[in-house]
Amino acid sequence: MSQDLPYAEVIGDPIAHSKSPIIHNFWLGELGIEAEYRKTLVQPGELAGYFLKRRADPDWLGCNITIPHKIAALDYVDDPGGVRERIGAINTVACETGRPLIGTNTDAGGFLQPLLRDKWTGRRAIMVGAGGAALAIAFALRSVGIEELTIVARDVAKGRALLERLGFEGHVQDFEVPLSGADLLVNASPLGMAGHAPYAPDLSSLSASAMVYDIVYAPLETPLLAAARARGLATLDGLEMLIGQAALAFDIFFDAQPPRELDADLRGLLLAPA
Repeated sequence: MSQDLPYAEVIGDPIAHSKSPIIHNFWLGELGIEAEYRKTLVQPGELAGYFLKRRADPDWLGCNITIPHKIAALDYVDDPGGVRERIGAINTVACETGRPLIGTNTDAGGFLQPLLRDKWTGRRAIMVGAGGAALAIAFALRSVGIEELTIVARDVAKGRALLERLGFEGHVQDFEVPLSGADLLVNASPLGMAGHAPYAPDLSSLSASAMVYDIVYAPLETPLLAAARARGLATLDGLEMLIGQAALAFDIFFDAQPPRELDADLRGLLLAPA
């Protein structure tokens, strides 16, 4: 890595698994942009110091944010778009001229891109998780007309707070309760990710036309997606949202549209053995 190129990065804990540098550096190379994208381990107690240090770095363009900082990072940024009120979590921070830090959220738009592309329609959804990614995904579901949302979460109070924030009709249940019928099942939690417990519920209550969407991408073939495909259900994997949200962030950091016509090549690169 060069020490004098403009750069953006992704921060989180853990962070070694992140594929975001592969995505952004692929686009930078294809467009001939002299910049780079990194990944940096930032533990929860280091967040304030991280932003203080980066704000003073003239080469730093901003960062993407992953687990566990998507909510906590709101305390260190300006929020001109009202993301705190509308969503309650950020995943992108841009360092603007004059060095103010602007927080925004590209998770919602990135999540929606493949659903809109596939012309998916539905009214009832089940979402697993109630953390930072789930906040953005619930906001996205609200924007496309989901009327009833069931949240599966260990922390029932957090799930209820999410429903109330967005004015959803629905309910919260724990993992022991069988799934109800729905048009869409979304895993918005780390379950199924390497190092975490799997998520493989009984999917028999879902209709034959239901979509199953798992935002986990390491591994790409999760137990949830394998079970859905075994039942013949339509599926979307974690690379769909990862690439979609990255494209929106790329434009923010580097002031350029990524070459999405090369998505097939990019997926091949992401799926290649390390």
